[in-house]
Amino acid sequence: MPISQDQFKQIAEQFPVLSKEPAMVRQRVEAMETLLERSFRIPGVNLPVGLDSIIGLIPVVGDIVTAAMGAYVIWEARNLGMSKWQLMRMAANVGVDTLLGAVPLVGDAFDMIWRSNSKNLRIIKRHLDKHHPSTRVIDG
Repeated sequence: MPISQDQFKQIAEQFPVLSKEPAMVRQRVEAMETLLERSFRIPGVNLPVGLDSIIGLIPVVGDIVTAAMGAYVIWEARNLGMSKWQLMRMAANVGVDTLLGAVPLVGDAFDMIWRSNSKNLRIIKRHLDKHHPSTRVIDG
């Protein structure tokens, strides 16, 4: 049985994780960026890496999975009402990461350097700081 738009809004209000509130979107996008780009540290060199670099070691499938996770960040940006130009820049970041990350060995090293999700988070933060200043968080 399909639910109406009003019923969906009522359900979404009960679960802030589903909320389109800019502050909640910011939290989800920051969490996804941390998970994908800097959730672990390589011992000895103290280099932060995330699931993007680790899952990317699995040929083809890993790159598809991390591209889908990067696409989720773009989807959240679209829900914020960001411009097509900003969305295209973000899609290009994920596309470059996916295409060059698919190259064996060289692509895995490239994943550690390019960090498309961090670039996309900066684009989203600039948008939120300008259009939704109440979501601004002081980074310490």
